[in-house]
Amino acid sequence: MSRTADITAAVEHALRAPSVHNTQPWRWRIRTDTVELHADWDRQLIGTDPDRRDLVLSCGAALHHLVVALAARGLTAQVRRMPAGEDRGHLATVAVRSGRADALDADLFPAIDLRRTDRRRMSHRPVPAEHLQVLTDQARRTGSLLLPVAGAAMRQRLTATLTDAARRQEFAPGYAAELQQWTHRYARGRDGVSAACVAPAPIGHTGVSLLRRFPLARLAQPPRSSGHASADDAAELLVIVTVHDDPLDWLRAGEAASAVLLAATGLGLATTPLSQALEVDETRRALRWDVLRVPEHPQLVVRVGWPAAGAEELPVTPRRDLHSVLLRD
Repeated sequence: MSRTADITAAVEHALRAPSVHNTQPWRWRIRTDTVELHADWDRQLIGTDPDRRDLVLSCGAALHHLVVALAARGLTAQVRRMPAGEDRGHLATVAVRSGRADALDADLFPAIDLRRTDRRRMSHRPVPAEHLQVLTDQARRTGSLLLPVAGAAMRQRLTATLTDAARRQEFAPGYAAELQQWTHRYARGRDGVSAACVAPAPIGHTGVSLLRRFPLARLAQPPRSSGHASADDAAELLVIVTVHDDPLDWLRAGEAASAVLLAATGLGLATTPLSQALEVDETRRALRWDVLRVPEHPQLVVRVGWPAAGAEELPVTPRRDLHSVLLRD
């Protein structure tokens, strides 16, 4: 297989990356030994993501997927982030070389096709500390930190922050219209959030839901485990944070999100990225100072846990084909 064919195949795997509302806000330019990643500003969610944080973070996840897919083909990736100065839409240029590929990146490759965003109740089985350490190490490899939301009091503060974000966005101009638009895509559309991928709150759930409220929810919750009176689960909540808070940090946070989600999938864990609290200035500050109480900047909350017993396999979410996201010279 030629170098260009290898790069093209890797970009096709990068299209499987998660993105806010499955908007897939990226464009790619493929050359003989390089590939460029560009933001697709036309896919910005103005009401949901006014500062483009979610959009750039989504592109960062795709960038990391690309690096993983290249490593699986025995190729090394030399990444220049924000290479074009005033062209803020040109997020990265990746030079592709032969040589010793990163084995830790290559090990994540099988998880690309297996990963799903699971919005259902998870298991009551705790996530082992050694699994959480693996995820922490993966985030650190990409230049970010992964902080656990530990203890009942801290989790309660996070729940309050997420609830406040949902309340504020409910009245934000354009937010409801965007949610409607991206959950009611046209027939044969290959983006957006399908009702088949969203579950209603489980019967017997005792707390406020941490998940974003979508207009339609048709995904069945798994049956409640015997011996557990509550529908609550043992999912862990982790927060990706960066030292600074500019578009480069958002891009790197997206790379960390990809690494954490793929590693968790490889361990057999279910995952849910939660961006809502970071989309509102007030709740983002609250997450930083009131919940985490750290100087670093939170970029994304990630929910991880064992899939609940009896949970059916999640459907594959649609993706745009390569032709529709390519930039031509």
